Amino acid sequence: MAQKDDLGRRGEQQAAAYLTSLGYRILDRNWRCPTGEIDIVAMDRGELVVVEVKTRSTLAYGDPLEAVTDAKLTRLCVLAGAWRRAHRGVRANGTRIDLVGVLLPRHAEPVLDHLRAAA
Repeated sequence: MAQKDDLGRRGEQQAAAYLTSLGYRILDRNWRCPTGEIDIVAMDRGELVVVEVKTRSTLAYGDPLEAVTDAKLTRLCVLAGAWRRAHRGVRANGTRIDLVGVLLPRHAEPVLDHLRAAA
């Protein structure tokens, strides 16, 4: 399990660096509440963005973004509302859910797939 956790952390780090390079401002990482966890919360041009990061080392079990189900998207919407209630001082012109798939092959450069406004 520790190896999987390490892979996930490395993927989230790659995703945060990528989003920052696009001009996103990271507000929170691995935010938890009783409903679940948000990997990354960021601001993009005044819009609050909740980001789910899925990381794989190979495509043997499919593309990382295939792991995000409709139920997960629904939970992310609920979590976005919970984050906003917990951080009432943060002003935003709306909220959206982005997905970032990260492929971290052993002997190759990372590959990121960014799906904006998945929900």
